[in-house]
Amino acid sequence: MKKKIELITSGVSLVDGAWGGFYRGGTYLMVGPRKSGRTLLGLQYAMECARQKEVCLYFTSMRPKDLMIHAASIDFDLQHYMNQNLIIVVRVAPPADLYEVGNPDDFLVEYLKDIVTVVEQYQPQKIVFDELTPFVGFDDVNLLYHVFLQTCETIEESGITSLFIVGEPATPATKEIVDALSANVTGMIFLQRPKDTEGRTQGGRMSIIPNIGHTEGEFTANYYIEPYKGIVVEHEASIPVARAAAAKPVRTEEKYTILANMDLPKEDYSYSNFYNANDFKLILNNQIALFKSTGQVFTILSFKFDHTAEQMGLLTLNQLKNAIRLSTDKKDKICVIEDKVVVLITKEDQQAIKNIIAKVKSNLPGDDPSYITKVVQYISVYAIRVDEKTRNADEMLHELLLENVSEKNRLGFFN
Repeated sequence: MKKKIELITSGVSLVDGAWGGFYRGGTYLMVGPRKSGRTLLGLQYAMECARQKEVCLYFTSMRPKDLMIHAASIDFDLQHYMNQNLIIVVRVAPPADLYEVGNPDDFLVEYLKDIVTVVEQYQPQKIVFDELTPFVGFDDVNLLYHVFLQTCETIEESGITSLFIVGEPATPATKEIVDALSANVTGMIFLQRPKDTEGRTQGGRMSIIPNIGHTEGEFTANYYIEPYKGIVVEHEASIPVARAAAAKPVRTEEKYTILANMDLPKEDYSYSNFYNANDFKLILNNQIALFKSTGQVFTILSFKFDHTAEQMGLLTLNQLKNAIRLSTDKKDKICVIEDKVVVLITKEDQQAIKNIIAKVKSNLPGDDPSYITKVVQYISVYAIRVDEKTRNADEMLHELLLENVSEKNRLGFFN
């Protein structure tokens, strides 16, 4: 039976702004050096979980008092949520006697299996493991790959969303370990600390990289650690660096080379959900593939603009584009093709589509009822919902963009 895939807020602003959140039941890996804000991000993720009245299981090697101090630094009353059993802190001791046993890898396998045992005991909605580094120092990386995969799959079967935190690899051997972990996760968060923070509160650069889904692609942004706020992304903005659908998988050490050589433009950027035709088709094809495998239904809308409205001085295509941009969520995708503005809406709820159209009307340049009555005569809205007969993006767009679109696809409640 197909299950609907749900996006949930993560508490990580770059993730929520660029991807719309984490997939429920997904597994995510955060990689970064010491003092880069890894624990603070883990706490922000746990805090968001608690605010949603869901249970978060928080694995840590820290003393409870130290963890509470970290939480207090971002204005997170950890004790309050612990008292409500919304945050369950599990202290894990690093395997200090690892090399005194006969086979260290077998010893570590048991540690990873214990994670599943504890998760099954508490049955949370989310988990944080801060940090996993001491428990994945396998000599046999292939064994680590399979054991970690089994661990993730067992946890994911219960619909639990996981965030595993590991240290930045410093040697070829540790890079192979992180590579084995990253091959089994839904997406990754990389943190980098710059040598010079230019007098700002300590921070660095954050990059998010998808492995599965998150067809928006890779994003990177500067971030800062601010007292009582936690990790703050500069301008709450994200800058696309690649499209996941177009990029071939790369090994972890290659990813580090890419990120190390990446320079951000100095101009200020704000998040945009406009895409060119080629990128839009890539995203649409991935969304179709997601529907085929999970049943996640989506709809594409076409706002067809009659240039007579421009000749009459009522509305321009750019004004319509801006009204649509203001009316959509960041996770909705927009593309302009000739005289049509196409919107990919991932929500299955038909009311959401009606709400977008109502917002477009309210965001038009004029709000006088007589103006609205005139201008809507020159805007036609059509919708196509994905179904089992849908094969690819070209076919879906062709049907939507025909000069004489079938009347069954016309949304009459616009005009």
